[in-house]
Amino acid sequence: MKIERISIIVTCPGRNFVTVKIVTDEGVVGLGDATLNGRELSVKSYLEDHLVPCLIGRDPRNIEDIWQYMYRGAYWRRGPVTMTAIAAIDMALWDIKGKLANMPVYQLLGGKSRNGLMVYGHANGRDHAEAIEAVQKHIEEGYKAIRVQSGVPGLAKTYGVGKTKGHYEPAEKGLPPEEPWDTSLYLRHTPELFRKVRDAVGFEPHLLHDAHHRLTPIEAGRLGKELEPHSLFWIEDATPAENQEAFRLIRQHTTTPLAIGEVFNSIWDCKDLLSEQLVDYIRSTIVHAGGITHVRRIADFAAMYQVRTGFHGATDLSPVCMAAAVNFGMWVPNFGIQELMPHSPLTDEVFPHNYRYEDGYLVMDEVPGLGVDINEELAAKYPYERAYLPVARLADGSMWNW
Repeated sequence: MKIERISIIVTCPGRNFVTVKIVTDEGVVGLGDATLNGRELSVKSYLEDHLVPCLIGRDPRNIEDIWQYMYRGAYWRRGPVTMTAIAAIDMALWDIKGKLANMPVYQLLGGKSRNGLMVYGHANGRDHAEAIEAVQKHIEEGYKAIRVQSGVPGLAKTYGVGKTKGHYEPAEKGLPPEEPWDTSLYLRHTPELFRKVRDAVGFEPHLLHDAHHRLTPIEAGRLGKELEPHSLFWIEDATPAENQEAFRLIRQHTTTPLAIGEVFNSIWDCKDLLSEQLVDYIRSTIVHAGGITHVRRIADFAAMYQVRTGFHGATDLSPVCMAAAVNFGMWVPNFGIQELMPHSPLTDEVFPHNYRYEDGYLVMDEVPGLGVDINEELAAKYPYERAYLPVARLADGSMWNW
């Protein structure tokens, strides 16, 4: 069996997605997600100009050898563009192998470890009252775990809160919007938000919060300490993790669980965080961390230190990546939780898939491969539109971490 052709499909049914489609000489098709939010065309070029010519004629069943060829053979290893391109090819090859075996990918990984993946939804509001209302709505919809974000008085815009009630999509078409940030206002406001939420809904639902890389280590330690009475499931991205040692300082000051990793590209980004047990959940995504082949190594390494998975699952991951994440989560023994930001109905129409939400969980049937497809005719109706994530500035105009 040989790889006969590989095509790269870019579509924008409300937001941009990049999809790899591999076709074998026997007509078996595999799909992979290659979406890198705000840098989509860089990955498309990397694939078309550098990877695809090297892969035509290779045996698609040799997933490990192809992964090593793409990673070691590049010489310039790692980085978000390289690892996203590798991930897309890798996902597509696992999809093909599952179809050849007439099994879901989770069966090839070792079979089911659970019946479904507990997910957390996003409850946000422009103020405390609106956020509490959103939490209560998620509870009514069956969510067992809910991320809570709220507008901050004194800031015109806040991460995690949309322009209108309920919906939140961070990427905006055109050039990057600039948003204000003030850490002192945020730290003054957030513990009170969670006090009110717990007063309103009690301690049964799991509550999560995303600091989105905005804090210094000592500020993160302070926030974690102040949130301890409210028993959070985790604080996500408390501080940028380029310096993995920073989490030692946070650990010294709080027992609130910590989650990190949605921007990580390889196991080397989290090696010390895991081996020193500086975090409790690893959030690397299959699409940005080298595909199923490499994320499996991250999860296995994390399991040695009792760190569980809590994969990123925002709308910038296409349903192809989410299908891969569901397969992976059905298998991985140290599963913790899966983020779920539901895609728009139009996106789901472009990418029909088997996985679905049921009473707080993502579930899927015993379908071959990843269990996802692409409607290329419909996708072609929605061409690429430039869009970016925002950037953040302090009151004095200094750039800050968005």
